Amino acid sequence: MEKRSAWGSKIGFILASAGSAIGLGAMWKFPYVMADNGGAAFLVLFMIFTLFIGLPLLLAEFVIGRHGKTYSTDVFGKITGNRYYNLIGHLGNIGVFFLLSFYSVIGGWILLYMIRTIYVIFTGTHTKNYENLFGQLISNPVYAIFGALLFILLTAFIVSKGIQDGIEKASKVMMPLLFIAFLIIIIRSLTLPNAIEGVVYFLKPDFTSLNTEGVLFALGQSFFSLSVGFGGMLTYASYLDKKTDIVQSGFSVVGLNILVTLLAGLAIFPATASLGIDNAQGPGLLFIVLPYVFDQLPMGSIFYLIFLSLFFFATITSSISLIEINVSNAIKNDERKRKKAVYVISALLFILCIPSALSSGLLSDVKFGAGTFFDNMDYLVSNIMLPIGALCFALFTDYRLNKAIAKEELMDEKYKGLFTVWVFLLRFIIPIVIIAVFISLLMK
Repeated sequence: MEKRSAWGSKIGFILASAGSAIGLGAMWKFPYVMADNGGAAFLVLFMIFTLFIGLPLLLAEFVIGRHGKTYSTDVFGKITGNRYYNLIGHLGNIGVFFLLSFYSVIGGWILLYMIRTIYVIFTGTHTKNYENLFGQLISNPVYAIFGALLFILLTAFIVSKGIQDGIEKASKVMMPLLFIAFLIIIIRSLTLPNAIEGVVYFLKPDFTSLNTEGVLFALGQSFFSLSVGFGGMLTYASYLDKKTDIVQSGFSVVGLNILVTLLAGLAIFPATASLGIDNAQGPGLLFIVLPYVFDQLPMGSIFYLIFLSLFFFATITSSISLIEINVSNAIKNDERKRKKAVYVISALLFILCIPSALSSGLLSDVKFGAGTFFDNMDYLVSNIMLPIGALCFALFTDYRLNKAIAKEELMDEKYKGLFTVWVFLLRFIIPIVIIAVFISLLMK
């Protein structure tokens, strides 16, 4: 058996982990929820929750992953000697597969819009109704399936190259490009007339706007936004050497995630405020509102392509980490099996994503439970499996993981007092928070 893969550098691990955490939620949902729930007041609340809820869970995955040095469906049994705890890993393995089945569809939409925008740049052809355009794209089975397939193939190509030559190299390229693209878009947005109104809307503290729903969202985002609960960070940490400071790495990932949220708001709100466009979130923002915004600017199509690139980098870096969980569990530490495993998993993933890809077209009338196939996959993963996974990690780390192991992994001598706070939060605070968020999600 070949030697297990490892990261080539600490920065590669941090950028890949940050890329995993920085997903579509931070880019197209969180800025608007923040603006509608007190602006900077909500941001402060979110940052506090992230430090005391999200970060401890992130460190829990780092500790388990690096100590176990194996795949997520084996590590829990290896640590405890009881293979039944590996069910936690299996839950995550299934969860990310379901997640990728609809996440790849959105990634496909982004790629199709990037292709169309390049066409617009060279031909000057624009449309007057972006709502109709988006509806036609997602309802066309050929476009929807082709987009998802293309996104899956790009993800598979990167993951098939391995940890250092694939995931790490891609992260070192895409993450800096993401921040460069942000810088370009923010400068352009802030130089628009009346752009400051959008900045004030986004960042002005308004504690009167905070309500119970907003607080619960901030709580949920504190661990949802860091990709904890399914074992992605555990898998990445399993490729770490013992010299890497995982506490410092954890703070770096949290900081980059919060920074991207701020940058997204500063890129979006000044532009919409300047041009008098109604704010929107989710697909409506990226595929309907922003094309209209950029159409009204000089060289707007080029700036829109840059903006689409932002979302593409955020989406594919998250997708890479998700599929790596399945690949890691399939190859069982034998890198010789990586390419074959990637191809098989990608083929199965493509088959599973077809119902979600057709949910706005041929299968739009097929509804059950939470709605379409796409809606049900989203609900199952986001509202049920992910909270349960996060709860399992918290309880396992506190009640089953040897405290001496945790102290050693966290470099307790270097961070005096951190270990006690970490254990207290995992035992008494975080499980209650997760259960509260879980119940609130089920009641929606």
